[in-house]
Amino acid sequence: MKSHESNVKVRYSETDQMGVVHHGNYAQYLEIARLEWLAALGVSYKTMEEEGVMLPVYELNTKFLKPAFFEDELVIKVRLKETPSVKITFEYFIYNQKEELLTTAFTTLVFMDSKTRKPIRCPKYILEALA
Repeated sequence: MKSHESNVKVRYSETDQMGVVHHGNYAQYLEIARLEWLAALGVSYKTMEEEGVMLPVYELNTKFLKPAFFEDELVIKVRLKETPSVKITFEYFIYNQKEELLTTAFTTLVFMDSKTRKPIRCPKYILEALA
């Protein structure tokens, strides 16, 4: 399935008193990678929302294997797990500048009509971009 790599440099404000990236920041890292994945397909999340399609997170699972630290250069590899339907599932692998695997994760998001707040099928233009 389609994959993409994003880069994030750990900022001081993202670390805790131990100098380790606080676990709460990983959801943002995954979102950065996901939005860049869409952009690489030629899909604008902003345009998608303007057209009435929302994509809320339904499930988030994160496994922390090793810590990330201030000024680490993270590479977030995101991969589509399967062809989207009403939901879309991504797998993530986060590495540091030494190419050590730090974190694995997956998210499942649901395509939703912004007016009715009901699930809808994946927009055709996303499926076409994946073909």
